[in-house]
Amino acid sequence: MPSFDTVCEPDLPEVRNAVDNTAKEISTRFDFKGTSAAVELKDKDITLTGDAEFQLTQIEDILRNKMTKRNVDVRFLDKGAVQKIGGDKVKQVFKVKSGIEAEQAKKITRLIKDSKMKVQAAIQGDAVRVTGAKRDDLQAAMALIRKDMDDLPLSFNNFRD
Repeated sequence: MPSFDTVCEPDLPEVRNAVDNTAKEISTRFDFKGTSAAVELKDKDITLTGDAEFQLTQIEDILRNKMTKRNVDVRFLDKGAVQKIGGDKVKQVFKVKSGIEAEQAKKITRLIKDSKMKVQAAIQGDAVRVTGAKRDDLQAAMALIRKDMDDLPLSFNNFRD
């Protein structure tokens, strides 16, 4: 029986490359000379550090541009609050989303069931497996999910025929 998995997984090596390119640009830009502007990636957290909130927005713009150039969807970034750290310095943490949350997975399965297509959806951990009798039905389900769940950077893998 044909099936595929709906997942939400970033390309982590490309995310690391985008963060490294951002750090390199920060070190060479004239307007960041002599400041505490920095960006680093630990596990799935990207930490931006700067002297003011304005500087953090500049670093964020650079990061988003670098991620876009490397074909990493910026919807993977979950923006945190700006925090003050010692003196006049501020930091902001971006979490890199991976995996579909339970609420979103339920929404996807409900969407497929309500569409009256001849496919079934089942939540499996942080992915949603969709199975059906025909390949065409599965492709129609992919199109439906892409159209209605545009707030999530979803991808489809593990397509079995």
